[in-house]
Amino acid sequence: MSTEYFYTDLPIIDDFLDVTDPINFHSVPDDWYVVITDIIGSTKAIESGRYKDVNLLGSSSIVVVLNIAGKLEIPFVFGGDGASILIPPSLFAQTKLALLATNRLARKSFGIELRVGAVPVSEVTAANYEVKVAKLKISENYYQAAFSGDGLDYATELIKNPATADRYIYGDTGEQAEADFSGLACRWQEIPSKNGETVSLIVRATSGDSTMNNNIYRTLILRIRAIYGDENSVNPVAEENLKLAFNYQRLKSETLLKTKSSSFWSISSYFCKILLENCLGWLLMTFKIKLPDGDWGEYKKLVIAATDYKKFDDMLRMIIDGNIVQRKKLKHFLEKSYQEGKLVYGLHTSDCSLMTCLVFERHGHQVHFVDGANGGYASAAKAMKQRIKQKQVRSL
Repeated sequence: MSTEYFYTDLPIIDDFLDVTDPINFHSVPDDWYVVITDIIGSTKAIESGRYKDVNLLGSSSIVVVLNIAGKLEIPFVFGGDGASILIPPSLFAQTKLALLATNRLARKSFGIELRVGAVPVSEVTAANYEVKVAKLKISENYYQAAFSGDGLDYATELIKNPATADRYIYGDTGEQAEADFSGLACRWQEIPSKNGETVSLIVRATSGDSTMNNNIYRTLILRIRAIYGDENSVNPVAEENLKLAFNYQRLKSETLLKTKSSSFWSISSYFCKILLENCLGWLLMTFKIKLPDGDWGEYKKLVIAATDYKKFDDMLRMIIDGNIVQRKKLKHFLEKSYQEGKLVYGLHTSDCSLMTCLVFERHGHQVHFVDGANGGYASAAKAMKQRIKQKQVRSL
């Protein structure tokens, strides 16, 4: 019996707090694959100011697989410098070729290496880990996957560990294929914080008991709501701060990704194309033009509703808009919980966020990945790893 429509047919939850209830998660079929992508040396790239390139290339691995899947829904999560994507066996061969092509382009156009590989779900479950997924409605145009069971982490470790990597990393077979980046765009300016700062947060519960861990996540989500307020307050993307970019430096990453030739004329012509499209978009939004395909006066609201600023994949990830006082309250709570052995966390602060967009229908199916500027999730992950090491040293 085919398992292709496993994710398509999942029941839908509509409150982010429901990711703390294990009843909402369902085991991924054993014949599926966990596809892992990440940028090798992302920390150095970010430290050298290339965080936009890192974000765009991390997102690119998602869009090429979604374009292969077409109308078939598949679960994924964006991690800032890479992604985890679950696919049925029918997509395996095409996905491999497309991601290898993405890596070749990353090396050629950006001088960046994108590590790509896949682990069968059956091997993850055989090692006593689980790959479970829930389907959360974010907006009419975006349904987000949430993950539990620690299976994604185990698959990532297999791909990154030199002792096992050769078995799972995609080796270049020499077969030529093109990656389809249709729908991927990076055309907004950096988005300044509404209230002074943008917090990139990653938290993993560490109690050792799954029920207790769910309670820790639930308590944390409720505490964040109490400190920062409702969805409109927390969301770092505000309509008044959402502005299109009009200079080459801000549009450079997409231009290099989408230009097949490295010639000056190819790059210039694509840049002019997206510049004209941005000019048209600005006119349509500014003058609130209604067209048969949609109301451009409402377009920014549609974008904000489909932002991916909070997610759950065996850990909580959030990009939060707030002020210094709120951050201090949050950090006090996190540090106390860390000292009590309940969780580990990483937190990075900047004054703005950036957004990479997957737009398959201009007024329909789309998702907008949000990350903190100057490293965001990647920097928060680095801080969390340092706390994990400190915890291990103290336990010796």
